[in-house]
Amino acid sequence: MAVSTAFDDIEIAALAALPPEVRDGLPYGVVGLDPAGLVVVYSAAEARMAGLDRESVVGMPFFDAVAQCMNNFMVAQRFEDETELDETLPYVLTLRMRPTRVRLRLLATSTEPLNYILIER
Repeated sequence: MAVSTAFDDIEIAALAALPPEVRDGLPYGVVGLDPAGLVVVYSAAEARMAGLDRESVVGMPFFDAVAQCMNNFMVAQRFEDETELDETLPYVLTLRMRPTRVRLRLLATSTEPLNYILIER
């Protein structure tokens, strides 16, 4: 049985297991954060859509240096407060661009080392 990689369907374990070249080919952005909030995964699609160079983003504190517009109770605080998280929410990105409506999917679980933010534009 094939595992779905669709934005609404992909499970965090399946996402974590994807080879980088497959993750880079997804039609939505994928950001993987370590427990300290540092960027470990920054997909090619997200780099292209955000207009940021992947090499300059990996290792940076995501909510403080890359996406300050997500450093709030709706996104960043959720990862601090909840160990199990799978929530999709409408959002408006405002940093470094004109306001852009997106859907975010926040994924976290105690069984995976990274938390993920999926960004569908």
